[in-house]
Amino acid sequence: MPEVIPSAARKAAFVLTASLALLATACTGQSGSGATDDASKDTTINFWHAWSAPNEVQAVKSLVAGFEKAHPNIHVNIVGNMTDDKINQALRSGGDKAPDVISSFTTNNVGKFCSSGALVDLNPFFKKSGIDPQATFPKTMNEYTQFNGDRCTVPLLGDAYGLYYNKTAFEKAGIANPPKTWSEFEADAKKLTVPDGDSYKQLGFMPDYHGWETTTEHYFAQFAPAYFGKDGKSNLAKDPAFEKGFSLQKRLVVELGGFQKLEKFRATLGDEWGPKHPFHTGQVAMQLDGEWRLGMAEQAKPDFEIGVAPLPVPDDQTAQYGKGYITGTVAGIAASSHKQNAAWEFVKYVTTDTDAVVGFANDIHNVPSTLAALKSPKLKYDPRFKTFLDIAADPDSTTSPASVNGGQYLVTIQQLGYDYESGKVTDLKSGLKNAAAQIDTDIAQAK
Repeated sequence: MPEVIPSAARKAAFVLTASLALLATACTGQSGSGATDDASKDTTINFWHAWSAPNEVQAVKSLVAGFEKAHPNIHVNIVGNMTDDKINQALRSGGDKAPDVISSFTTNNVGKFCSSGALVDLNPFFKKSGIDPQATFPKTMNEYTQFNGDRCTVPLLGDAYGLYYNKTAFEKAGIANPPKTWSEFEADAKKLTVPDGDSYKQLGFMPDYHGWETTTEHYFAQFAPAYFGKDGKSNLAKDPAFEKGFSLQKRLVVELGGFQKLEKFRATLGDEWGPKHPFHTGQVAMQLDGEWRLGMAEQAKPDFEIGVAPLPVPDDQTAQYGKGYITGTVAGIAASSHKQNAAWEFVKYVTTDTDAVVGFANDIHNVPSTLAALKSPKLKYDPRFKTFLDIAADPDSTTSPASVNGGQYLVTIQQLGYDYESGKVTDLKSGLKNAAAQIDTDIAQAK
């Protein structure tokens, strides 16, 4: 697999700017727009996407070429390297050069896309085409592409998170198999840690929230949390999954040397997207990460064999081993577009045509986003990659739900994580209550 920075890697960079930009989209002009165009007529639509790496850009071109071959009357003008910020400015301004179809790496903003009216509800289009989204897309992907019954986006490839482990280090430590439960994980992380004075020759796992992909939502996914109650209020202080998730991470921090020692070691390690990533170099023996890490790690030519497995689950949820955290790219149709029927033909092709989805997944090296594509014999992948295909298809896999103010609630939860692991917050229950109150206040203000 070529080295590419995956969609998930760039999501965090867009969340804050996109969150600000989307606040203004509630006034998106939609007069005169709608699905009134004749998709059988010769027309041109604008497709804006965020991919930028050369191989990704070429993959998008190939995807579009396949569509244009199947629909010779619909031409697609491609505009790449577009952030959510730029996309939303264009959605607000409208005009002939504005996007008819957009794709975004930021699933956290689906709630804003839907509630603001920036993108149209795709449910009527699915119904008109006789396509059942529930039978077409994996359960978790169905969840993160809609908000309050409004399906304003649709999955366009996905990202799944699992566990990478150093098989050579496991054998040396006498560990036969990857951990399936968090208690096994804790024990293995300690066995795999080799101290070196006030540092480490090898760290079993980097638990810090400032680490690589060790965010609160990735940890918590394995505890099956309910972020919000039926009343729309934060469940942070009510659902025991959150306290268990925070407590697990804090134990790992303490057991593996303490926050200050881990932070000092982390400062010496390579960056997340370069060849000197600490998992590549063997400095960290286990890594929580997405499907893209396999290709990047192999390209770095490590001196050990890489193993891939699902992330562990709580000891009382062993029946759900195999699940993970899911996110991905989404696509939607601009509410301001005057070519929505033609735009739908394009969206339908790139997100539901099995061969199109498989071909794009092969080129981008992300997880396919339809149930049929996940099982397609045309998929090309390293056998270890199947772990992520299974995680994507697993009905127990979870995601972080859409919210009217995007991913702001996740920012609040992550900040609590920073404060708790560093010792700034010592009373977790109180911290959870305060964070929940802040989340509720922020959502109320956004509404």
